[in-house]
Amino acid sequence: MQLRLDALEAHLAKGLAGLYVVYGDEHLLAQEAGDRIRAAARAAGYTDRSVFTVERGFDWSSLLGASQSMSLFGDKQLVELRIPSGKPGKDGGDALKALAAAVNPDVLTMITLPRLDSATQKAAWFTALSEAGVALKIDPVERAQLPNWVGQRLSQQGQRVAAGEEGRRALAFIAERVEGNLLAAHQEIQKLGLLYPAGVLSFEQVQDAVLNVARYDVFKLNEAMLAGDVGRLSRMLDGLRGEGEAAVLVLWAVVEEVRTLLRIKRGVAAGKPLAMLTRENRVWGPRERLIGPALSRVTEAALEKGLALAAKLDRQVKGLSGGTPGNHRNDPPPDPWDGLFELAMTVASPVTPATASSPRRPGPAVTARRPA
Repeated sequence: MQLRLDALEAHLAKGLAGLYVVYGDEHLLAQEAGDRIRAAARAAGYTDRSVFTVERGFDWSSLLGASQSMSLFGDKQLVELRIPSGKPGKDGGDALKALAAAVNPDVLTMITLPRLDSATQKAAWFTALSEAGVALKIDPVERAQLPNWVGQRLSQQGQRVAAGEEGRRALAFIAERVEGNLLAAHQEIQKLGLLYPAGVLSFEQVQDAVLNVARYDVFKLNEAMLAGDVGRLSRMLDGLRGEGEAAVLVLWAVVEEVRTLLRIKRGVAAGKPLAMLTRENRVWGPRERLIGPALSRVTEAALEKGLALAAKLDRQVKGLSGGTPGNHRNDPPPDPWDGLFELAMTVASPVTPATASSPRRPGPAVTARRPA
């Protein structure tokens, strides 16, 4: 059976299943879920613990032996299996199906996996595990939900932000500085608990305590583009540059989004349903919700112009050519990162004829710089 993370506590309070599968890339939440299951197992008398990690040449028979045998001292045991790759292979798949079919009331099994694509979730071994036990999917905390998540974590340690606009600013401030790094968010929240007593936290207290520990994801850049969030877009580009991300990778991600939008834009114009076009172009999750407003904001001509700029930027970031002061107005800026911002603005905030010919980039919102 599938179980949501927020339903885990209620489930454990009713009793333990014999098998748990915890999967997802949000390491903090996966670790916490595993800790809750382990604590419940210890309380239920599963005091003997064996841990297996699947690597090249892993002996699957050792896992099956452990899951079917009694502890040396007669204690109930917890068997943990970690599959970092998420790909058990044919032998592993067969072993996992056998594990799912085995019933041993003295053994509780917990399997941890990374995020699984839809094809893997339909594999016979995963289906067998899900049907035999509890599958717990660990979804990431999206940027829009991060302030509420921070607020909930603060309340668990007896703290809260001020009411009204000041509190919203404080939560947004934390979210901006820990974006994409939930473990860092957890650490910053714990630090606030150590620095200040229970009760209300002012914006100044939060600002003084919280570090800039954001970990920017080049693929999250596309969400900022589609949402038209120019401030976040600028912060993410500055952060990616400061973290030493390759400009060519950022360019690739932005260009793929522009191309996707252009294909969908042309498809809609041809009378195809938007839902079908998003599926065909592999647009899902937060991007699926943002694609409609972005399509209404940007024109086909603007997207085509963006691809022309992208072709010039591609040569520039590869050192083949580049814009220099005094060049033609259609050349990219001398700094390729400014050119990347200009390209991303094709989607985030298209320039209209009434505005200037080139969008102005806001000043850097983070202090990160490219390492020397």
